[in-house]
Amino acid sequence: MISRKNASISKFIIHKVGNKFNDTKNAFSEKTVDFDEASYDLMLPFLLRPFGSVVQSYRFNHHANISLNEINTYSTQLFNDEEAFVEVSKHIVMHLYEQSNSANIKTGDVLVVMFEGIEFRDITKNAIGIFKIENKVNFFQTYLENNSYDVLVQKGINSKKVDKGCLILNQSDTEGNIIFSVDNNSYDTQYWLNHFLNIKYADDANNHTQQYIELCKDFSTEIIKQSYGAKEQNTFLAKTIDFFKENEIVNVERFKDELFEEDKHKREFDNYKKEFEDEQNLIIRNQFDIAEAVVTKEKRKIKTDIKLDTNIQIKLDIDAPDASTEYLERGYDEEKKMHYYKVFFNAEN
Repeated sequence: MISRKNASISKFIIHKVGNKFNDTKNAFSEKTVDFDEASYDLMLPFLLRPFGSVVQSYRFNHHANISLNEINTYSTQLFNDEEAFVEVSKHIVMHLYEQSNSANIKTGDVLVVMFEGIEFRDITKNAIGIFKIENKVNFFQTYLENNSYDVLVQKGINSKKVDKGCLILNQSDTEGNIIFSVDNNSYDTQYWLNHFLNIKYADDANNHTQQYIELCKDFSTEIIKQSYGAKEQNTFLAKTIDFFKENEIVNVERFKDELFEEDKHKREFDNYKKEFEDEQNLIIRNQFDIAEAVVTKEKRKIKTDIKLDTNIQIKLDIDAPDASTEYLERGYDEEKKMHYYKVFFNAEN
């Protein structure tokens, strides 16, 4: 996660990107924006706020040579020669335009920004931001005419969130420049991540933790819930999160020993893990460091509700992985020909 407390905008330009499939053209600015104080004070947090909660980072990717990655080349030019900012920003938009491989790709405003004072891992660097604004919102504008106020509807940028954005830090590790990306319109994520930016997750604890939790979530849905029910699914997820909270390192064999009592369940997990790796085109390490920030973020996303067709929901506490085993029983009533849950408790809160 980055810190923006000392960040500032040094250069900012707006272009329009079209779509070659519906014959809309690009439109380019020739000058950078000169902000007034009010606009600047609104724009800076609008652009950087989304990255304050982003945990996972990316690195540039290319099937042949990383130097052939277009955005990698353009960002290097911008870092090395700020005088070329306007022209290079146009090339970025033209590259984005060329990735419009579907009529469904939206046109919009493209903001190219040079930031200073971005802090990451206690290091302060400058960074390049590329943002695409796809959706405009309606707002009312009042105006004075003939001594009376009237109102009209105008379209503008929603200052609450960006549609798509990336932040390329002038800071690198053994894998290259550190990159963050956000996308609030995920219907065309591949177009933004794979085609335009051509980036991949960094080979670090954040990525390893994320992949493993995704594996466990999918396994719980496709195998445990289908075979053993929602109660067992939620128990498995709670125990998974508990394992990640209680350990600093994940060892897959130890994980299986703690979560599965029977060998057949371990084999089911191994088989599903291989299928998951094949489908996602990745290899999950058998041992890796745990990224606590990823665990915290993913924990908030996990739903542990048991939804019944009788309009009743049972919510389990993900922080109490043994509670459902001790205090929740599932059975079948022969007289009613219905399944039931029996809940044990001492007092109502």
